[in-house]
Amino acid sequence: MKFALVTGANKGIGFEIAEQLAQKGIYVYLGSRNLENGAEAVSKLKAKGFNNAEAVQLDVTDDASVIKASKEIGKKTEVLDILINNAGIYGGYPQAATDATIDQFKATYDANVYGVVRVTQAFIGLLKKSAEPRIVNVSSSQGSITLHSDPTYQYYDYKGVVYLSSKSALNMYTVVLAYEFKNTSFKINAVCPGYTKTDFNGHRGSGSVKDAGKRVVKYALIDNDGPTGKFFSEENNPETGEIPW
Repeated sequence: MKFALVTGANKGIGFEIAEQLAQKGIYVYLGSRNLENGAEAVSKLKAKGFNNAEAVQLDVTDDASVIKASKEIGKKTEVLDILINNAGIYGGYPQAATDATIDQFKATYDANVYGVVRVTQAFIGLLKKSAEPRIVNVSSSQGSITLHSDPTYQYYDYKGVVYLSSKSALNMYTVVLAYEFKNTSFKINAVCPGYTKTDFNGHRGSGSVKDAGKRVVKYALIDNDGPTGKFFSEENNPETGEIPW
């Protein structure tokens, strides 16, 4: 049996990812900032017949919480096969380059960038013990500098300097992380789930959580011949999925 950790897994895309992994027989740890919410999410999975899931308290913005979660999971399994860094925030409004506040930047980067770094570094030891370790950083095509410089990009007019720049920073972290493990069995990619209808965007998205979950899970389960150090958005490139940084 393989073991996976999904951050921000108590609702939305994170919960859908956890459910789809559980459907495939993978034991899933649902990281949740609030343990009660995580336990409720696990109860929903168990009601559907999935007993291969459990909640773990994990606040990606809190060093102590992340370390505690890594120790807790480390006592239960010697190996972590899949890490999906899904937790993140939008950052609120305004987000114009001339009036977004430093506090907005700090809070958003703490979750979207530093949180990924905290979790990845805390669990890298368990991942190294896997025969086929996979890391998926849930990004957004909104973090593509190339696309946001192109007036034909479908979200060209959706400029939000705080959120967009946090995802660009996450993308660079993904590139460097993949480079450091380029001669190993690790597969590390950034994946955009698409503009999905969830609480994250006030249910303004057009895509379903099921489709979003599939897009992420696909790269969590790629074989040893699969890509690494790439950026994928099937919403923006249905043919190959790959999009420019």
